Amino acid sequence: MTYQGPWDADYIEAQYERWKKDPAGVEKDWQAFFRGFELAMVSGPGTGDVARKQSRVEALIYRYRDIGHLLACLDPLAACPTSHPLLEPDAFGLDSGDMDRAFYFRGFPAEERTMPLSDIIARLRRVYCGDAGVEYMHLQDPEERAWLRERMEGQETPADAEEKKRILRKLVEASAFEEYIHRRYLGQKRFSAEGAETMIPMLDCAVRQAADHHGCGRIVMGMAHRGRLNVQVNVLNKPYEDIFRAFEDQHDPEADVGGGDVKYHSGFDGIVETGTGKRVSVIMAHNPSHLESVDPVIAGMTRAYRETDESGGTLSLVLHGDAAFAGQGIVAETLNMSQLEGYGVGGTIHLVINNQIGYTALPDDLRSTRYATDVAKMLMVPIFHVHGESPEAAVRIMKLAVDYRMQFAKDVVIDLVCYRRHGHNEGDEPYFTQPLMYERIKDRPVVHALYYDRLREEGSANEKDYEAMRSGVDECLREADDKAVKEKPKTGVENQTSRDKEQAEDVPASGTAVDSRRLRDIAKTINTVPENFVLHRKLKRLFDGRLEAVETGKGIDWANAESLAFASILKDKTSIRLSGQDSRRGTFSQRHAVVFEANTADTYVPADSVSAGNARFAPINSLLSEAGVLGFEYGYSLVNRKALTIWEAQFGDFANNAQAVIDLYVAAGEYRWGRKSALVMLLPHGYEGQGPDHSSARIERFLQLAADGNIHVCIPTTPAQYFHLLRLQAARAATKPLVVMTPKSLLRNPAAVSRIEDFSDGAFRDVIDDPESPGSPEKVVLVSGKLYYELEQAREESGREGIVLIRVERLHPFPETALETIRDRYDACDNWAWAQEEPENMGVWRYMDPLFHKAFGRRLEYIGRPAAASPATGYHRVFQDEQTALVSRIME
Repeated sequence: MTYQGPWDADYIEAQYERWKKDPAGVEKDWQAFFRGFELAMVSGPGTGDVARKQSRVEALIYRYRDIGHLLACLDPLAACPTSHPLLEPDAFGLDSGDMDRAFYFRGFPAEERTMPLSDIIARLRRVYCGDAGVEYMHLQDPEERAWLRERMEGQETPADAEEKKRILRKLVEASAFEEYIHRRYLGQKRFSAEGAETMIPMLDCAVRQAADHHGCGRIVMGMAHRGRLNVQVNVLNKPYEDIFRAFEDQHDPEADVGGGDVKYHSGFDGIVETGTGKRVSVIMAHNPSHLESVDPVIAGMTRAYRETDESGGTLSLVLHGDAAFAGQGIVAETLNMSQLEGYGVGGTIHLVINNQIGYTALPDDLRSTRYATDVAKMLMVPIFHVHGESPEAAVRIMKLAVDYRMQFAKDVVIDLVCYRRHGHNEGDEPYFTQPLMYERIKDRPVVHALYYDRLREEGSANEKDYEAMRSGVDECLREADDKAVKEKPKTGVENQTSRDKEQAEDVPASGTAVDSRRLRDIAKTINTVPENFVLHRKLKRLFDGRLEAVETGKGIDWANAESLAFASILKDKTSIRLSGQDSRRGTFSQRHAVVFEANTADTYVPADSVSAGNARFAPINSLLSEAGVLGFEYGYSLVNRKALTIWEAQFGDFANNAQAVIDLYVAAGEYRWGRKSALVMLLPHGYEGQGPDHSSARIERFLQLAADGNIHVCIPTTPAQYFHLLRLQAARAATKPLVVMTPKSLLRNPAAVSRIEDFSDGAFRDVIDDPESPGSPEKVVLVSGKLYYELEQAREESGREGIVLIRVERLHPFPETALETIRDRYDACDNWAWAQEEPENMGVWRYMDPLFHKAFGRRLEYIGRPAAASPATGYHRVFQDEQTALVSRIME
């Protein structure tokens, strides 16, 4: 039966007529279906009546599969629903007289496929309306729907005695940990898991199921703060004493890195050994308070691990809060990546800890949809809802979710409906805003007590063993508490931090120059396409021009320099990942990292032709997202430290949409958590009259975030400078994020080109002295970016040879040594200025002036636009007048 129903009576009757003529003429399921008809017809009704009734039963079955979750018992704080008008038999023209009548139900094993309607409804309610519900009929792949249906409607394997004991123990551990911390550190924030303890046996099950049944050797986990400490100790095996030391604020200043973070934001690497002896590395990433911001970071980390996997497979598992999953846009951005070639991770398991509240707001205030998980329907993946106080059902659903992810390499979502026993944190009073809700919660037994009562009633547990289990956990907590007080903390509290600290110092970069003969060989290779590959005529002219420039050694422009840098890095056996909107071609049609055959649209990546070793070049056109994609690339760069990872904004100001990722991770990740990243951000920047949104990359924001060399911020003004900067970043084994203000109009400015000697003999220069410098200048102007070329042209046209133009190419770390050389050379000049295109409250000015004064005791004059609320005017004529006036002021 390839069609999944529901069927109408005419269709069924047509199949029935075929079966009567030739039983083998219909599919096997139909054969069994009509054998069931024969049993039903013994009592006398006609074929048409049977077909009509069967059709109605099929419609009822389909609806249970579709919306049975509306009758599921999910909420621990509310009575279970007992009926729904859309699921009543009379909604399908069925009545009490049909209840004892036998109908065909193809969802069960063959011997059970004909049964009374009352039994069919009972089975459907047990499967779809019990302690778990499922949304899966929106899936468009019939194979996936059939797989899920067969797993859910088939014979259920109940939990055995050993599994029940493990579930109980995990629940006891979860509650005992929270209760002990609550007594020991009354009122301290920990964002407990109380009310959601079932997450612990679920996660424990996820690790064991993925490892023992699917060979998974690594899990990358992300989660917000609620329950984080509990998961670390009871799933990832973090020692209790480390948690107690965190509450006691014990730390080793020599071992810890940077400024640190609060305990419920910190990550942890755990090794979990399953019952079969399989060892699984579980990596919980650090996460700031910005809830879902870690989602794309986890995806990027997982992708990097999967590309170099020797562990048997890497699984991504992310925990969410209900309010955040529905409310944070980065969730949708990350979900949208899941099936994209450049970002897929083989599916992620999403566990939504549904506390039915967000801080002090209830669901009616937080979302416009029935479920917190409805945003995930964009992916055509199953969404399970499960009662937070039904741990066996929750574990069963987790097994099914893991198996689905492994079978179909797609995301899967579990909505664990529970509650929050305390307020937003342990010092918060929830009765102020939810008095009725918390009156129901106040006296509610803990989950392990409820589960124990069920096991005792069925004879699966006894009080002696239960009390021994509880006292054993309590004793472990007391011993760990004593140990934490008596013993000093271990060096490097977190495994993750310790691993990073081993590589904390940058390895000195090797030279970035490349021999001219090697450059010419590279240029010939990357500017030649395979035989019979028809290149667009304009691209052929472009590639021929690039090759000619390298061969003649002059006129090498920005895109040509970048292609030479990429190719030489690949030839040095370093992989490159470049992603961004339109990054394959380039926003300004300058790059063409991927070219298309004119007649067939087949693709060719020229740089692949020079890759050495296992190096690979991955130019990726990203989805239309900044926060999600930048977070992904940051996560990727944390793991694949040997690759050059680049994110490019279509225009520099598009980084605005990723500001949280920049603030929390790129700029502060090493200081907070000791996590080092060599991520490169390419941000097109420069004032060319394109209005407020496409002029400035907001360089002032990066400089405001810059301190102690945490990020490198550069504005190269020549193709060779850009070439050396990229190679310098690729040559370091452990470095800092690099933010590059890249050009727009300079891409095609004939003055902004380099000679081959600049590549073969040069290196990146933090500051570039004026090549036309007079002996005794009248004025020294410090400048960055494309403004230099306008000033150089104006100086030449005006004959103002007494003005020296100094290009500051590296802004952070502040290039004090290089500027000192400039200061010493022109110290006799009293007229020093900083010139910029940006308004006074933007750009480099407010960063440069105090640092220059502190280093050299000299104040700079400001020459630029006045302070403004917006980076640039939207009127082109106004822009031209402003720019002309600015250049004239500098030339005075």
